[in-house]
Amino acid sequence: MSLISIDQLRSAERPRLPAWFKVTAQTGPDYLDIKQTMDRLKLHTICEEARCPNRWECWNARTATFLILGDICTRRCHYCSVETGRPFAVDHGEPRRVAEAVQALGLRHAVITSVNRDELPDGGAAIFAETIRHTKSLSPGCTIEVLIPDFEGNDAALATVCAEKPEIVNHNIETVRRLFPSLRPQGKYQRSIELLGQAKQQGMTTKSGLILGMGETLEEAHTVMRDLRAVRCDIMTIGQYLQPTREHLPVVRYYDPAEFAALKEEGLALGFTHVESGPLVRSSYHAEQHTRHATRA
Repeated sequence: MSLISIDQLRSAERPRLPAWFKVTAQTGPDYLDIKQTMDRLKLHTICEEARCPNRWECWNARTATFLILGDICTRRCHYCSVETGRPFAVDHGEPRRVAEAVQALGLRHAVITSVNRDELPDGGAAIFAETIRHTKSLSPGCTIEVLIPDFEGNDAALATVCAEKPEIVNHNIETVRRLFPSLRPQGKYQRSIELLGQAKQQGMTTKSGLILGMGETLEEAHTVMRDLRAVRCDIMTIGQYLQPTREHLPVVRYYDPAEFAALKEEGLALGFTHVESGPLVRSSYHAEQHTRHATRA
């Protein structure tokens, strides 16, 4: 298949939001506790920056995904609502504040992700490592999942993160090989696959996520699943793309819940220890439960 241009996708007719997409925005004491803690410690969450549709459910269940290294990304992926631009200087107090938030909230599982910081020699790997160390020190019973960028293929940066032994190393593939140059122009499909393979070789339990509805075919999605299993990726999440703003890539197709259920069964048959697949699934959705299914093969 030929490459699809962003202009072609933006000019496509926009499908209606299906009836099964119903999200209730509801606050509660746990939601407010997380919100107030993040504000007090001057921390960011990907839940807010990426406009996640599950943030009310997750925060009310006392789960949130920390966004470190600021909230300005050096890359511009055409489906992502995180701000792009020139980031501020690295905040070296941030790792300690993340650890304090995890302790204050009594989290049993913490997910830590970041924007891309391609201007840094290590892509921010040292800050990831420091955040893991502080969190394990203050909350030794808390399991840690890191959702890392590709570090531009920097093996030493990946090794810096893996050396701190997080329970799960997650790197999202996001889309299929054909669409990578259009949707993730500063990333490389094979580089992402290889990073997951290298993390696995370093003894990590690995995880990746795929977003559907951006112009891929089901067969291409199946190929991604096979490519991930070829590097022994353990856990996979599969969810539906939702256009965050009118400036972003429009939805090309909405998948039926039955199709997500079929993809889950196919993933389990391929050997993933756990597959979270559904219209509203995001990378960190039910993340704590993933650790129960994970094995270090």
